[in-house]
Amino acid sequence: MPLDSRHLVGLRELSGSEISAILDDAARLRDQVQSGGPLNELTGHIIALLFLEPSTRTKSSFTTAAYKLGAQVLPFDAKTSSTTKGESLLDTARTVVAAGADALVIRHKRVGSPHYLADRLQVPVINAGDGIDEHPTQGLLDALTLRDALGTLEGRTIAIVGDIRHSRVARSNCHALPKLGAKVLLAGPGTLCPPEMAALGVEVRPRIDDVLEEADAVMLLRIQRERIGGALLPSIAEYRRYYGLDMARLAKKPGLVVLHPAPMNRGVEVAHEVADSHQSHVFRQMENGVFVRMAVYRRALGVR
Repeated sequence: MPLDSRHLVGLRELSGSEISAILDDAARLRDQVQSGGPLNELTGHIIALLFLEPSTRTKSSFTTAAYKLGAQVLPFDAKTSSTTKGESLLDTARTVVAAGADALVIRHKRVGSPHYLADRLQVPVINAGDGIDEHPTQGLLDALTLRDALGTLEGRTIAIVGDIRHSRVARSNCHALPKLGAKVLLAGPGTLCPPEMAALGVEVRPRIDDVLEEADAVMLLRIQRERIGGALLPSIAEYRRYYGLDMARLAKKPGLVVLHPAPMNRGVEVAHEVADSHQSHVFRQMENGVFVRMAVYRRALGVR
């Protein structure tokens, strides 16, 4: 049985045309916001943000997106919720739906949590990150930022460098970018970017220098220490040497577009000067996140 199209649980499930439609709507909404046009399309709707993992950028972006469309956000604090008493995820979700939520945004450490809820709830479910599986709205905002910077993704080469194994951002990008016509190259330490990542339909190469020469854009990823053991990590100095983007490397690619989903570990995967350079689009990514999430809300709640 096909998944209800109101849900956004991953980019794996979407076609290239569906992804492009969301990006086009996000770009239109951005123009409307920047021109001061009225946005009250979701007035009267309530959106629940169930964030059961820490978040700064994603949660604030989803909140802002709701407010810009006139929706209300149902408060939820994981630390004071009944989940601390052993309440199941499904019962918590059913509780906020019973309280009047018209859509539910979920971030959870367990892979597949959004899919599980989407199969059991009568309201749209939006994945804000599930373990190491996917982060679809991040993949969409990355695609929009790349499209803005490069004009098109058709025929472009995008490199993703760092801790690929534990990155839901990398997975969403690997699902989305080829559907938009891009070639994706991955690079990272063998323990954090194993050859089997090629099963995502992308190429895996050993070091950053092996992908930069061919790339039109590079996305740098931090080492996710909260998800891995120390045995998988090279030393910081070794990591910076083989996988970090510094000004010397950037100088060889004056047209390279630099992305990072943040938080950035400055001085490790990205030098301070690179993060603040004119080639860095990191804060444009964050700005685009609001417009992408506005478009996702419109899609979920049937606004056309």
